[in-house]
Amino acid sequence: MAAVITVLAAAVPLGSGHLGRFATLTGLEVTSTNARQVADHFAGLRRWRLATVVLAAPVAGLTADPFYLVLGWCAVPVFRVVRSSSADAAYHRAWTLAVCASAITGCYLLTTQGITPTRLAHAAVVVVVVAAISYARRNAGPEMPDETESAIRRWSVRTRYLAGSATVLAGVLLAPWQPLPTEPPQYTMPRQFPVQQVSFQEIDEVKRPTCPWLDEMDAPCRYWRVDGEPFPQAAPYVVMKGGAPTAAPFLVSPDRRSVVYLDRTSRRMIYQHAETRHDLSGPVADADVPEVSISEHGRYVTLTKNDTRVIDTRSRSEIVLPGALKVLEVNSAGVVVTTASRLVAHDHHGKELLSIPVPSTLLESHTAFLKPDGSRLVVISDDGDLVDTYDLATRKRIHRVRPRLPDGDLIASGTGWSGKGPFQIYRDADEEERRDFFLDLATGKTRYVKNGLPDGYRPADQ
Repeated sequence: MAAVITVLAAAVPLGSGHLGRFATLTGLEVTSTNARQVADHFAGLRRWRLATVVLAAPVAGLTADPFYLVLGWCAVPVFRVVRSSSADAAYHRAWTLAVCASAITGCYLLTTQGITPTRLAHAAVVVVVVAAISYARRNAGPEMPDETESAIRRWSVRTRYLAGSATVLAGVLLAPWQPLPTEPPQYTMPRQFPVQQVSFQEIDEVKRPTCPWLDEMDAPCRYWRVDGEPFPQAAPYVVMKGGAPTAAPFLVSPDRRSVVYLDRTSRRMIYQHAETRHDLSGPVADADVPEVSISEHGRYVTLTKNDTRVIDTRSRSEIVLPGALKVLEVNSAGVVVTTASRLVAHDHHGKELLSIPVPSTLLESHTAFLKPDGSRLVVISDDGDLVDTYDLATRKRIHRVRPRLPDGDLIASGTGWSGKGPFQIYRDADEEERRDFFLDLATGKTRYVKNGLPDGYRPADQ
């Protein structure tokens, strides 16, 4: 806007008021004889000023620096070759004071605020202006016998000193325009997270964060809670593009002694066992946060995003399973994943143990359980209606059953091999109760687990 206004001001045509002001300040009587000479001088001055302002306006617009508008306006009086031996002492003193003030202010800014490309450019222009005016003064010529020409030259010298003073002062006083900082949301509170790293021995209960919104920034519900206490090093939420905040990964091993989470500060995936913690990944953006699985004792962790990494938390070694889209099981025997069209079991060296073709439309309905000794793989499909058992030594299916619970209902899913030996399944009786059953993989018969939930199972809110 400033550049546009300056260009429009430079384009205003010459009027009679300009001639009257010139006559008043110089004491020259403007007549029909000399009016054309005076008018031609000012018209030429205005044409050159419009040209320099038009050149300076884009530079000022690109750099947001109003100094270049001042330079464009004042360049013609400063650099135009006009020789005169009679300069008003008052204007020369004003020019000298302006140069001194500019030098002192420039030195102060350079020592206190440092050297910047903008200040260097301004300083270079100021030096050139000072040199040009000093050269013009040393090369002043004699007074002209023509009264009109002499008045025009005195006017030009006066204008040169005023324009030079404006330029050198603007060089140190004007800086590029900076947009005003936007005001923060009206009720946003500052983040005040605890700085300590919390450790644990065995986790009984985990509760997820429950308030993702800005007006609850410092509320207790902003943290994961482990056994009722905040776990501040874990990131509470991730924000996907175009979506609301969702809980960040936080997974506890089945033995309740290890946890994998997204670090709140570094945004790395972290494995923690008691007080021991180490990185599982580099910093990840919210959109690239992987899905996490962890083995029964926390030794093996899988991170799935485009492919699957299987990490041994004890030796820090890892393998990559290209094309693995989802992890169905990870334990001490290996890992079971799905690809675009197959269900595949691998050992922890990456060797393929078994590969089963599955139509892509049915992959979501499959769950798999790898026996801890690596001898069997159980695959539950058709939403619990079909259970297949595979012998991993021969890579062949040895059983297929359609189990039914005592009341004829379908199973919900599997639990795995219990401490008592048999394979275990469960169904959700209602929202408050889960009932578990042993499943005979050869016959499909089921029987109720009388002693409650399987050994080592503890419900958790995760």
